[in-house]
Amino acid sequence: MNKTNKKLTASKIAANMIKNDSADRRYYEVSANENDAVLSKLNTSLKGLNENIVEEMRDLYGSNKLTQGKRKTLSKRISEAFVNPFTAILFVLAIVSIVTDVLLADAGEKNFTTVTIILTMVMISGLLRFVQETRSGNAADRLSKMVKTTTAVERQENGREEILLEDVVVGDIVYLAAGDMVPADVRIIRAKDLFVNQSSLTGESEPVEKVPRLVKQGEYDIVTEYHNLAFMGSTVISGSAICVVVATGEDTLFGSIAKGLSAKPVQTSFEKGVNSVSWILIRFMLVMVPVVLFINGFTKGNWIDALLFAISVAVGLTPEMLPMIVTTCLAKGAVAMSKKKTIIKNLNAIQNLGSMDVLCTDKTGTLTQDKVVLEYHLDVHGNEDARVLRHAFLNSYYQTGLKNLMDVSIIDRTEKESKKETTLQGLSTNYDKVDEIPFDFQRRRMSVVVADKSGKTQMITKGAVEEMLSISNYAEYKGKIEPLTDKIKADILATVDQLNDQGMRVIAVAQKTNPSPVGAFSIADETDMVLMGYLAFLDPPKETTASAIKALNAYGVAVKILTGDNDRVTRCICKQVGLEVDNLLLGSDVDGMSEEELKRAVETTNVFAKLSPQQKATIVSLLRENGHVVGYMGDGINDATAMKASDVGISVDTAVDIAKESAHVILLEKDLMVLENGILEGRKTYANMIKYIKMTASSNFGNMFSVLVASAFLPFLPMASIHLILLNLIYDISCTAIPWDNVDKEFLMIPRSWNPSSISKFMIWIGPSSSVFDITTYLLMYFIICPLMTGGQLFHQITDPTMQTYYIALFQAGWFIESMWSQTLVIHMIRTPKIPFIHSRASLPVIVLTFTGIAVLTAIPFTPLGTAIGLVALPAVYFAWLTLIIVCYMLLATLLKKIYIKRYGELL
Repeated sequence: MNKTNKKLTASKIAANMIKNDSADRRYYEVSANENDAVLSKLNTSLKGLNENIVEEMRDLYGSNKLTQGKRKTLSKRISEAFVNPFTAILFVLAIVSIVTDVLLADAGEKNFTTVTIILTMVMISGLLRFVQETRSGNAADRLSKMVKTTTAVERQENGREEILLEDVVVGDIVYLAAGDMVPADVRIIRAKDLFVNQSSLTGESEPVEKVPRLVKQGEYDIVTEYHNLAFMGSTVISGSAICVVVATGEDTLFGSIAKGLSAKPVQTSFEKGVNSVSWILIRFMLVMVPVVLFINGFTKGNWIDALLFAISVAVGLTPEMLPMIVTTCLAKGAVAMSKKKTIIKNLNAIQNLGSMDVLCTDKTGTLTQDKVVLEYHLDVHGNEDARVLRHAFLNSYYQTGLKNLMDVSIIDRTEKESKKETTLQGLSTNYDKVDEIPFDFQRRRMSVVVADKSGKTQMITKGAVEEMLSISNYAEYKGKIEPLTDKIKADILATVDQLNDQGMRVIAVAQKTNPSPVGAFSIADETDMVLMGYLAFLDPPKETTASAIKALNAYGVAVKILTGDNDRVTRCICKQVGLEVDNLLLGSDVDGMSEEELKRAVETTNVFAKLSPQQKATIVSLLRENGHVVGYMGDGINDATAMKASDVGISVDTAVDIAKESAHVILLEKDLMVLENGILEGRKTYANMIKYIKMTASSNFGNMFSVLVASAFLPFLPMASIHLILLNLIYDISCTAIPWDNVDKEFLMIPRSWNPSSISKFMIWIGPSSSVFDITTYLLMYFIICPLMTGGQLFHQITDPTMQTYYIALFQAGWFIESMWSQTLVIHMIRTPKIPFIHSRASLPVIVLTFTGIAVLTAIPFTPLGTAIGLVALPAVYFAWLTLIIVCYMLLATLLKKIYIKRYGELL
């Protein structure tokens, strides 16, 4: 056995000891021991793990995945497909049928037909739902794999590399920087101004500083307070660190909490809408089912049949395919969006995207190209100066935090200029970094201390002009270092304003020789600095932005700019993209307003500048409180809180980790035009869901209302329970193509949100229209068709039981077919406010399935199946009458539809 294997075996023993010990003791041990001892115990070093040990550690400690959020098992999906309230009703009917038709029946009269058909329908309904939801789940999985979150680790073979969070193992050396998610529970080896937000664990919104100092016995009461540990689920706000992973997956603190809790997420407007539909139908059931039961029980005298029929009415009122249709609509919408460069992380976000009426967005990279170019490096007089570029390079190159686009632009420009400017050569090798203070959104600047080969140290700071002026007491003015007077400040600000007016972003550069000694350097050193000059960056507007803003406005989405940049640059960019600035507020204005004042101001203001991250979140929250459905689009650390506060957070695949994790929607291209496509697809998804709900609820309600009338006056049941269930099943199957239906362009022009009251109004208005023709069909069958086939006698005149049975079967067959024709054809009437088939045509799948459903059900009374369930063939004259009834029904439905639209302003 070689040395490595011996060491690994020892590590296995140590791992088992740790796993069997309490979590608190495990965390204390890694916090209280020196770095070398911790690294040795975890069989690692600062050079990282080798690939062989990586797999051993994964087997030993488990993968870095949480059980929560994993896909449901096959058995779970099967049970959910077959075990639900709708199939429960069918099972009850099956049991009653077994008792009445089999167990209590005489030996020669046992009939398994009804129970066989019911169980067949359960299988068809369950399999349809299982297959469709499996396909939808597969589509969602494929989409989620398109967006990956990574972390930087050190591995012996490859050095520093980015790997997926789920590939992290215990013993990995991890590098953290601003914007990163902490990938697992880690022990901090080295850190510089590391501030972490661990609100997901503690609920405290304020970031906490983490340092590598050892924890002493009894120093803290709870593990989350340990200053040298960072935990999975936390995010790095600022600073940098090198850490070693001590726990992964379910062994982490976050994982143990996730296992112990099953807290429900906050309901979205979409979930509330679907739930409201269910409660409306339940209320109708609670009223109608008992009424049907008692009317039929008292008038027909057979309470078993009456119970079966009442349960069937409940089934008839219920859109059994609602879960499957909703899931299919969402999955189909998500797949369609993926083809348009929009990835949906959470399927329920699709409807929120479609109903969004306010889009708040950062300026950089959304209105602009996100390709920052360093245009000028100027002294305080506005003249080109290589020294300013030199110091800016040292600041950008030697910082260890998140390099933004401006840092990249400074480095690129310096490398180009160095070919002809000797003072810019060798900067990456002639200096050593001594210390740094990372950027944060309160200071709006960052500092680096470097030392040259002679040992001379220099602090270089760059940041927002106003903040840099506040810490500078001197300026390099006319070749000398002069006190920074009000006049010099005025000259500097005038030059900066001119650059801002040209759409340029300006930051200032300052320096200071020999700051505090190594180890004592802090924010307190950012004083008495010498202002050297400034850097002017250009981030040109995108060519598509102007047309995208117009398109969003045309679709009823107001665009509001929430940026940390200054007002002059923001105004210039807005002008270039055709966004008229109705009103502009600064972060300082926002702070000076009361909540009520700000609530009113957010309605009339479309541009906010110089905002902090929390101010962005506040504005989004107030817009939501005002009744808007708000989307927020961003890609930076400063956007994460606003995204979480919005109805739908939107980010891009190049965003920092925390922004991607906070988002519901990921754009593969940071362009408002791509977002426009996503909004339209969201509205199509909503349109097809609401179509199914309204048309099914209204037609089912109409049928059940007809049943109520028939129950009161007919001497027999208008339709057997098995007929009602079979009718409902075939209709629902014909509706499974609705997610692929066409949507009228006019419907897509304005945002749509769930309105439960509109569903009940629609049911009451449109539903009873079918009852008029159902009752007409009763009269036709009872007084014309049935007597025609029974020698001219009405039911109460017939004494022969066989002929009475034939009369009932003929009547029920007539209404069975008419119900399907009216219920299915009304799909084409209700799906659009226009004239169907002429001005608005359904998609081919909808046309094929609906007319196939009509054909299949019409044929049933003429088949052995029809005979088995108590139906008989109808005469040809019936279909002539049926055609007239259906034409009249469609005309009435069209008239009522027009009146409804005129009264309520919309159909769906």
